[in-house]
Amino acid sequence: MREMGIEGIHPGPNLSKRALEHKVYPYLLRNVTAQYPHHIWGIDITYIRLAQGWMYLVAIIDWHSRYVVSWDWTRHLRCRLSWTVWIGLSKPLCLPF
Repeated sequence: MREMGIEGIHPGPNLSKRALEHKVYPYLLRNVTAQYPHHIWGIDITYIRLAQGWMYLVAIIDWHSRYVVSWDWTRHLRCRLSWTVWIGLSKPLCLPF
C-alpha cells in the first residue's frame, strides 16, 4: 500500500468532545413545539467534502413547516457566510426537505 501511495480509511479525531472550561447552556426549547410558521427557526452548518477541498452550506429551517427559509454556501467558513444567510431572509425561499 505504501508503494502505491494509498492508505486505509480510519476515523479522525473526535471533535464533538466539549472543552471542560466552556460554559454549558440549557436547552430552552426542550418542551416547546412550533405552533405556527416562523415561530421557531433552526440553523445548520453542513461540511461537504469535495475533491478540491471543502464546501460549507448554512441553512435556516422553519421548524413548523420544515421548509428551508434561507441558505447559502461557500468555500470558506467565515462569519460572513452566516450573515449572508440572515440577510437573505428579506427574500425568503421555501424549500421542503
